[in-house]
Amino acid sequence: MPFIRSISLLRWFVSPLHKERRSYWRVVAACFMAASTFWMLNALGKTYTTRIVYPLAWRYDGTRYIPVQPLPTEVAVNVTGRGWKLLRKELMLDVKPAEISLLRGLPATRYVTGAAVRPALQAAMEGLQFNYLVSDTMWVSFDRLVSREIPLTLSPAADGSALPYAARFEPKAVVFKGPASQVEALANPYPVHLPQAPASSTNGTLRVPIGGPELVKTSVPEVRVRLQARPLVNVPVQVVPELTGFPPGREYELHPATVRVQLQCFVEDTARLDRSQVRVQLHFSSFTGPDSSLQPLLIGIPVVTRGSRVITRAVRVSFK
Repeated sequence: MPFIRSISLLRWFVSPLHKERRSYWRVVAACFMAASTFWMLNALGKTYTTRIVYPLAWRYDGTRYIPVQPLPTEVAVNVTGRGWKLLRKELMLDVKPAEISLLRGLPATRYVTGAAVRPALQAAMEGLQFNYLVSDTMWVSFDRLVSREIPLTLSPAADGSALPYAARFEPKAVVFKGPASQVEALANPYPVHLPQAPASSTNGTLRVPIGGPELVKTSVPEVRVRLQARPLVNVPVQVVPELTGFPPGREYELHPATVRVQLQCFVEDTARLDRSQVRVQLHFSSFTGPDSSLQPLLIGIPVVTRGSRVITRAVRVSFK
């Protein structure tokens, strides 16, 4: 009998579906919606203790200090309140951030304790009871905000040697503004890096970005650079020639005893010019008799050399 009653009840429930009575299912859906709405309203009217994330707003003298690390934008807290208030805070509807004031101790302040944050949170949480911070300490890092005007120069080549052209900058100097530790560490003059293959415009002018540390701002994002050919300086060198291919056991006399070589480089590279790297050879294959004039061959020059030539055209070699 119980089984038969169950079958009858099931047939009564699904019979409207077979008869295509759509109004029946509309009534059922409306009942479910009404019940769900009543349950939700009842739940939102109750009081809960839970953990939420609350937004923060920092107040400090932005004309004197700058954060060198991103400041926390929110903090996890434990609160007690009605469901309506908690829902509004979760959806961030008309939420007033807690204002944390840092008016003293900068830039030495490295953290903010829960005791300092608690009054701001209590004042901002309307309709909620603040219980405690999930994390009692928030870490911050500030530095002095400074400005510094630095003239510009071309960055040297990858090997440290001077570039084959000079540059005129517009503007000639740039103002850098940011954390003191970063701004004061900038090179003076500040090097501007050109593209690997600079392509000049019709008037020989390039537009080059300034670059720099992430937190440092510049008075202009880029500068105009006009490249100009640079004059070279001549550096004379006296070299004792090397005898190559000459038979051993014989002594030879050279006239003159040294070969004059002229190197060309930029002024900045003269201090790095290693004259000991200059090598000149005399080849026995050109020796035609006991007294021959041989042409010296330049086989070694310093890497910073931009040009070179042998001034001594010939060396007379004879047997002793």
